[in-house]
Amino acid sequence: MRIVFATDLSDANKAAIESRTCLECLDNIGVRTVHLLTVVPDNVSTGLPGMGVASDARTALASQREAFSEAGFEVESHVARGTIHRRINGLAERVDADAIVVGSRGESPLENRFIGGTVRNVARTAVRPLLVERIERTDAGHGVKKEHLFQDTLYATDFSSNAERAFDFFPQLTGATQRAFLLHVRGREQMDGGDSDEAARERLDEMATELRDQMGIEVETNVRTGGVVDEILAEEQRVGATTTLLGARGTSRLRRLLLGDTAETVVARSNNNVLLVPPESAVPR
Repeated sequence: MRIVFATDLSDANKAAIESRTCLECLDNIGVRTVHLLTVVPDNVSTGLPGMGVASDARTALASQREAFSEAGFEVESHVARGTIHRRINGLAERVDADAIVVGSRGESPLENRFIGGTVRNVARTAVRPLLVERIERTDAGHGVKKEHLFQDTLYATDFSSNAERAFDFFPQLTGATQRAFLLHVRGREQMDGGDSDEAARERLDEMATELRDQMGIEVETNVRTGGVVDEILAEEQRVGATTTLLGARGTSRLRRLLLGDTAETVVARSNNNVLLVPPESAVPR
């Protein structure tokens, strides 16, 4: 399994990369090759804030590359100049990556420019599954907000084909996920469409049985009623999820994937790690 790990060379990203649990989780899901990428925006010169204190971005990548190498990963370093989200997605396509990992700093993601700009743009245009890893400030500097990335995975579904594609990603988390929580929220759209609580529970129970048989993990299901995003965030807190798994909407073959309102808002408002899986039509043939 190959991933593109995008870093802005900050101490926060360095701390996340050096987290032993982060590295173990990537290893547990079968990641063997890491393409470590930093992008120098056209309007930023190396050495300015946002690019660390190193005058050479490739030199600045060395310690982060070393952390992956010492953990047993095969690592390739890449330094690119241009629009950040385009370079991230472009590399992911070029190396045929299985996923993209980006870090997001801040207790409230809406308050930092990275989630407001780069992460949102990567998510909107991604043709590969995207993991948004939350990083927080600690007494020692920075660290991952929730260790054991995929240990407790919350999957939210509206039973659409895009949500089903995200569900099909679950087997790739074998070895890292110990508990899965399947959630359907009956919002106004679902209730107006005749979505019943009983029917939703039956569908979730079928999915839960499939996961137990495939992965041998604990699975719980729940149906909530209310605002979809608010209920997803409330369920994250209730079950103590470490990652929220969602399907992203969009059908453009031009790789201009637009997130559905739910997925985009969860990425912006959640303090949880979020794994977004694009629709099949977004993946290049």
